[in-house]
Amino acid sequence: MPASNAFAPQAHRLASLALACAVGLNLAACGGSDDPDFKPIELNIAHINDHHSNLEAIPNFQLKLDGVDTRVEIGGFARQTALFKEAASKPNLLKLHAGDAITGSLYYTFFKGEADAKMMNTICFDAVTLGNHEFDDGDASAAAFIDMLTKGGCPTPTAVISANIVPKVGTPLLPTADKPAFRPYTIKKVDGVDVAIVGVATDQKTKQSSRPLESTQFLEPVAATQKAIDEVRALGVRHVVLLSHLGYDKDKALAAQLTDVDVIIGGDSHTLLGDFKAQGVESAGAYPTVVKNKDGDTVCIGQAWEYAKAFGLMNVKFDDRGRVTACGGQASLVIGDNYLRLGSDGKTWAALADAERAALTARLAGQSAVKVVAPDAGATQVLDGYKGKVTEAKAQVIGSATQDLCLVRVPGDTKDNRAGGIASCEQANTLARGSDISQVVAEAFLYQAKRADFALQNAGGVRISVPAGPVTMNTAFTLLPFNNVIVEFELTGAQVVAALEDGISAVVDGGSTGPYPYAAGLRWDVDMSRPKGQRLSNVQVRNKATGAWSAIDPARTYVLATNDFVAAGGDGYATLATLYKAGKYVNTYLLYTQSFVDYVKAKGSISRPARSEYSNQTVITKDGVRLPND
Repeated sequence: MPASNAFAPQAHRLASLALACAVGLNLAACGGSDDPDFKPIELNIAHINDHHSNLEAIPNFQLKLDGVDTRVEIGGFARQTALFKEAASKPNLLKLHAGDAITGSLYYTFFKGEADAKMMNTICFDAVTLGNHEFDDGDASAAAFIDMLTKGGCPTPTAVISANIVPKVGTPLLPTADKPAFRPYTIKKVDGVDVAIVGVATDQKTKQSSRPLESTQFLEPVAATQKAIDEVRALGVRHVVLLSHLGYDKDKALAAQLTDVDVIIGGDSHTLLGDFKAQGVESAGAYPTVVKNKDGDTVCIGQAWEYAKAFGLMNVKFDDRGRVTACGGQASLVIGDNYLRLGSDGKTWAALADAERAALTARLAGQSAVKVVAPDAGATQVLDGYKGKVTEAKAQVIGSATQDLCLVRVPGDTKDNRAGGIASCEQANTLARGSDISQVVAEAFLYQAKRADFALQNAGGVRISVPAGPVTMNTAFTLLPFNNVIVEFELTGAQVVAALEDGISAVVDGGSTGPYPYAAGLRWDVDMSRPKGQRLSNVQVRNKATGAWSAIDPARTYVLATNDFVAAGGDGYATLATLYKAGKYVNTYLLYTQSFVDYVKAKGSISRPARSEYSNQTVITKDGVRLPND
């Protein structure tokens, strides 16, 4: 295998260790349950994940501060830099990024990872794992990003790691057998003690949801991770931190299947951990979340939300047997000190007076759930070098939204709220209609693809809720950040229903939320508690000329427009993949983001469709709960 060739010196060392163990030499490197004494250490881990090219702060994010609704500026990568520098005063600090650094804003659209790498190198991470979105533009783009990151001028180059990605020799991520772009793990010396950081990436999601080369293997995470852990244990390393891009629920499940893992720093699921009830923000669990590994030993799990909006700092203590005795810490919301509150008219948001602002900042200093921090000057200067072109493009208004347009992945999924700080969207994921903005995107595709009968958009390809007000180029490219084009299929009604069942199955049976289908010109009833093939009923088609709805004809040929990612079988759309691989599609070469821009410009304004136009007419969840329509 290419991986074996790439790490030949390591393999030779492992063989030597195995021989030493076989002849009974008393080496700590032999591992096993009878661990030798280790120096007790304390480890501090500063971490972020899923910043998705969100390098600027997000304005007007609504929190409760002192029990009062308050709008703040949240995130901003230069604030992360300031917090990582502040954390440098902590002993034995590791600085980690759990993947999905790129794609999601105009900084990626225009600079293809360069701006992200430059900003990340104001922190100088000890390790970064590869997320699925690092492969959105293929292996060559991922390799270029890694190159920018690892040659970015940090005193100690960032280690990019993933134990379950195996590229083929001669491809961008493994140009020659002895020059891999990344490694399965890295080993850092902490207070004189070796600590291994092992990377792992989501496998099926990356293959389905991004564009890696077919020759690049994504191995099953449990076995690949355990293999890497066993290798570092054979080298005498007792302390193992897993840098995971699998998602919070999968991290908890993974911990129970692994031996010798101590800490998991995660990403992918955009999970906020900790208690933020006082700030009016829901979280998915405790920070750290404490579980047991296969050995029955403690594992500490942390994740830090998304888009540079939170900063994680975990403290882990180990005893003289190398086992975790305690873990603590906090993921904190990262905000600026300009606070807006409603005036006496109940409509206008205004900044607090200086004295009130200073007093509130002082009070917040005592709350670990919130960090009020000024952006780092050096990182701000780096970002300023990229702002000109982006600012100019972002400023262009293309239309308006007359209502808040909420983003929902899967109707009824209360764990995955994409409200984005828009108050009217907080309960949108509990309603049968699902995503407003995904419906609008599908309508835009149908508008642009003139010969199509209907259009399909996967939930994961739409990235933000859109508030009422001006819609800019920034809105469009943040909403639809990927380099997709619209393609058209001729397919039967039976194939259309089969494709929709594929998308629902990838959600219900596959555990992902991105594949959930939204469509313009198609509507249905869905019962996710039923088996695959029986989940959709009453599928209807809207006549483009008359607007009348009628039952889909299984034998009739229709034209479906969708993005080329879904068309090629991304997100589990196997029925479409078969047609795509056979060449039975027409590429319109319409960039999907530009199609949305042109639609908004043509319409002037966008709003929620009539309820009868939504693809989800009735919804029963996997648990058998019928969702309300309004």
